[in-house]
Amino acid sequence: MVIITIDLEGVLVPEFWQEFAKKTNISELNRTTRDEPNYDKLMQYRLDIVHQHNIKFSDIFSTIEQIEPLPNALDFLTRLRQKYQVIILSDTFEEFAYPVMQKLGYPTLFCHQLKIEDGFITGYKLRQSNQKARAVKALQSINYKVIAIGDSYNDIEMLISANYGNLIFAPEVMKQEYPHIPSFDDYSSLLGHINQLNLN
Repeated sequence: MVIITIDLEGVLVPEFWQEFAKKTNISELNRTTRDEPNYDKLMQYRLDIVHQHNIKFSDIFSTIEQIEPLPNALDFLTRLRQKYQVIILSDTFEEFAYPVMQKLGYPTLFCHQLKIEDGFITGYKLRQSNQKARAVKALQSINYKVIAIGDSYNDIEMLISANYGNLIFAPEVMKQEYPHIPSFDDYSSLLGHINQLNLN
């Protein structure tokens, strides 16, 4: 009885906001949870910039529609789903995620929702604060062992709460701060590690 919880952006697909930053040359939008662990603070920062530049939801969505999964991400996810139940736990939003979910074969996704009025993002609704760690603990409460995979500071509580937490594509500073969390730089090594875990 094993479930894998896995982050989305930076793990399976590029960071949405960074891709939009490239398209618009708005460098301030390159900031991610690797830079700001407080997700509420980060999102308010992003929305302030979006409002300053009069950016519509459709402007961001059109960029996300062009995003492809990271190289070998779909194969990695498919291999996981052949053996385990997989839930993507992300701090993205349902309204953003649909195009990439389609490209990943529609895995289960737990995330948040945007508030949109007259085509503009006016705010957001978190599904639950600290939702990743809480989801892990809820799964454990119904007798699942949880293998968690993430890449950023907002994943750390999920990784620590899980039975087996793993970093992938994490920045060096995180690897040094959390040396007790196994860290990988490619899907093949991570998959091999997961397959060797004693899950009985």
